[in-house]
Amino acid sequence: MSEDEILEGETAPPSAVKPLSTAVVLADLLRTAADSAVTEDLALALLKRADLPPEVLEQIARNASALKSRKVKIALVRHPHTPRHVSVPLARQFYTFDLMKVALSPSVPADVKVAVDNVLISRLKTVTLGERLTLARRASGRVAAALLLEVESGDGKIVHAKMIAGKTSAAGTVARKTRVMQTALENQRLTEALVIKSVLGSAASAALVHAVARHAKWSRRREIRAALLRTAHLSLARALEFSREIPAPVLQEVLASSRLPAPIKAQLIRQSQASP
Repeated sequence: MSEDEILEGETAPPSAVKPLSTAVVLADLLRTAADSAVTEDLALALLKRADLPPEVLEQIARNASALKSRKVKIALVRHPHTPRHVSVPLARQFYTFDLMKVALSPSVPADVKVAVDNVLISRLKTVTLGERLTLARRASGRVAAALLLEVESGDGKIVHAKMIAGKTSAAGTVARKTRVMQTALENQRLTEALVIKSVLGSAASAALVHAVARHAKWSRRREIRAALLRTAHLSLARALEFSREIPAPVLQEVLASSRLPAPIKAQLIRQSQASP
């Protein structure tokens, strides 16, 4: 099959594109996909067809010549009909930013995006500070949320914030190394649900709770304020501020599952009872 024939479906108006079953013969597509002499341009042209069936995509994945091209691998993973057992193993071979781009691609199925995000999250401990900052700013909400739970140690490696929270000797380092966390909080793909999950997680640090409690956007959300009241690290001043807008019965329910120190809980209950 010629490249012109493959591109016909790409260049024609959507209304003029015939179904694959009548526009081309599946056997021809399979032969093209299996051809060891297939060029990168021809393989990419083939992968631009959104109507390719999974068996053709699987055949491309078995073509060693085609898979020598990084662009072909990425296009294969990004195709909406590529089977998961093909796309996910291929994605594990990608560089950091290729993974990020795949996870953000609208054509990639949701379950594959989650799998790709998980591969990326598993690598966070090995990427550089510059890469972490870029991921915090541009990656998916799931990756940004994972970066909320990571801070940099003095030697540039990532460690969980919880591991060093409370160590006075590391306090200065943590204070100087919160750029990734602050950048992740500004990520446009970060959602309220992900922030709540992060602050309530066992790995949440005092630095994260304080950053969210002071954040111009997140600190104003009622559900996030309620979540912060359930953490162990919220300051008395912030706890008093956030609890004022919560009805007494609801506040008591929140505090019942809260990890705040007992004196702060008692102060909040006294304030709620004194309010008209």
